[in-house]
Amino acid sequence: MQPIQGIRVLDFTTLLPGPMASLMLAEAGAEVIKIERPPGGEDMRGYKPKFGQASVNFALLNRGKRSIAIDLKKPEAGRRLLPLLKTADVLIEQFRPGVMERLALGYETLRENNPRLIYCSITGYGQSGPKAAVAAHDLNYVADTGMLSLAAGADGTPIPPAALVADIAAGAYPAVINILLALQQRARTGEGCKLDVSMTDNLFPFLYWALGNGLAAGRWPRPGGELVTGGSPRYQIYRTADDRFVAAAPLEDRFWTKFVAMIGLSPELADDSRDPTATRRAVGDIIRSRTAAEWQASFAADDVCCCIIATVEEALADAHFRARGLFSRTVKADDREMPALPVAIVEAFRSTERAAGYPALGEASALLPER
Repeated sequence: MQPIQGIRVLDFTTLLPGPMASLMLAEAGAEVIKIERPPGGEDMRGYKPKFGQASVNFALLNRGKRSIAIDLKKPEAGRRLLPLLKTADVLIEQFRPGVMERLALGYETLRENNPRLIYCSITGYGQSGPKAAVAAHDLNYVADTGMLSLAAGADGTPIPPAALVADIAAGAYPAVINILLALQQRARTGEGCKLDVSMTDNLFPFLYWALGNGLAAGRWPRPGGELVTGGSPRYQIYRTADDRFVAAAPLEDRFWTKFVAMIGLSPELADDSRDPTATRRAVGDIIRSRTAAEWQASFAADDVCCCIIATVEEALADAHFRARGLFSRTVKADDREMPALPVAIVEAFRSTERAAGYPALGEASALLPER
């Protein structure tokens, strides 16, 4: 039996943070029912490219879930949803603060009929505070917390992150963590609770070192100038002769010593405390003299914490990830199958069923009473 098998989750969310959170819960055994608006469902269904009747993004994020189509703005919506709301263990929503209350679906209203309900609200800025109602996206959240300022290009311009860090790492993951904690607490007390998950709040733990340096020593980080943000030759991206890139991270002295010996860096530059810029430039010149394949062969011969930056396509074909079975599960649509999205749920907690589809819009609407 899976860890949260038998737990019913009503998912009122769209796009990324909430659907990613409920995907992880579904993969751990929960029954997840998406609540979508007719006639088209959530916006991500219409994205491209397509995989079956919906977008591939929707397919990956909603594998193994069910769907109910209902217009929440209609007066009878609350009445029709009431049987599900009474039996739900978890509700996830990511509207702006106050929207669910206006729909008569706020926590205080629902707990009257279901005091065991765990009600998780995911927002950019939380349920309170001056910015609570401000519209924003991932780039705004990482900007507001100072994270975006830390990595800069050659001209000092901050570089947009390659992943939606706030949505996933500061939204979906904390939501799952706190839902599971709330389920544990409910097992002891019998009472549900409301969870306020703020993506901006949850970005600050990623800045632990910057906060520590600034608060304790008054050394606030320089954009692109710190140990892990581009300010050190020991943690750097270097271009190869064939215009590939080396991700070099020989931070510790034992790795740095082997690295500089491997590449043949002159002894006076190996001490990077003297002139880090000169050392970085010299290392860059050496890496630029050989191809990616040549460097990969050298890196494979000894541990120096260096590798060639892979494309996403190359990463999917990597023998290590294949050996781990990372992409062995599939999502189905019509007569097609593709690798499912890997999730942070260990294999022992997941279903033995390797293939699963995503829900057609409203396929579970029969769970609701007639109008």
